Amino acid sequence: MVLAGLSFALMGVFVKEGARTFSSTELLFWRTLLGALCLSGVMRLRGQSPRTCNFPAHLKRSLIGYASMAMLFYALAHLPLSSAITLNYTSPLFFVLLCMIKLRDRLTPAVGLSVVLGFIGVVLLLKPGFASDAWFATLIGLGSGLCAGFAVFQVRELGQMGEPSWRTVFWFFWLASGFGLVFLLFGPGFTPLNSANVGPLLGVALFGLTGQLAMTRAYQEGRRFLVASLAYLTVVFSALFGVLLWGEPMRGDAVLAMTLVILSGVIAARRG
Repeated sequence: MVLAGLSFALMGVFVKEGARTFSSTELLFWRTLLGALCLSGVMRLRGQSPRTCNFPAHLKRSLIGYASMAMLFYALAHLPLSSAITLNYTSPLFFVLLCMIKLRDRLTPAVGLSVVLGFIGVVLLLKPGFASDAWFATLIGLGSGLCAGFAVFQVRELGQMGEPSWRTVFWFFWLASGFGLVFLLFGPGFTPLNSANVGPLLGVALFGLTGQLAMTRAYQEGRRFLVASLAYLTVVFSALFGVLLWGEPMRGDAVLAMTLVILSGVIAARRG
């Protein structure tokens, strides 16, 4: 999950760079299509088959996952990196809530504390997210977190059905690419590719694929609440990239927020 967090933060960096040239829908299309082609090649070399008896479950996961990613890419194009990622990474909170409602899971005191600390850190790092000129993008970003919480819950269910992480990602990438192709063909169309603008697309695809594989395996094989807590590290990585690449100011409350996020992960790792 730490690898997934770092990969998704780097993907966010390339999305912001690519948003200067491409629409958020285009960026998401190229992210899933290039990832699908790369993963398909690796699967072919390894003799892994995409055949599945659980296609309806893959379709449901892909629909919700695509909605989450589409909203995230929109938020990344219109909000500061740390704010957009923070809104998306409210997903572990929704995931934990789903586990408690649908699976009747019970939180241990230590893991409960880690989730609460992570939530407080996210809130501190987010504010003031509802500035008058960014309220719509902020709501879209929060919607991405809600949908992502449902998506990772379905990833967990696919794992219990016996689906390996690579097959889950394979179907998500190809189905999401199909959704994006339909939107683009009946919408604004494609921006011409050239050597000057293809770099961000490759970065989005590479780190998106790495993060997707790592996250899927973590949620399928790891302890649910431990993985959910460690997911907050993406917020920390994103805030640091914002400082290093764009000179975004690091306030005292932001440092406190990152400290709480890291502490929540440490507690979960030791006691979850």
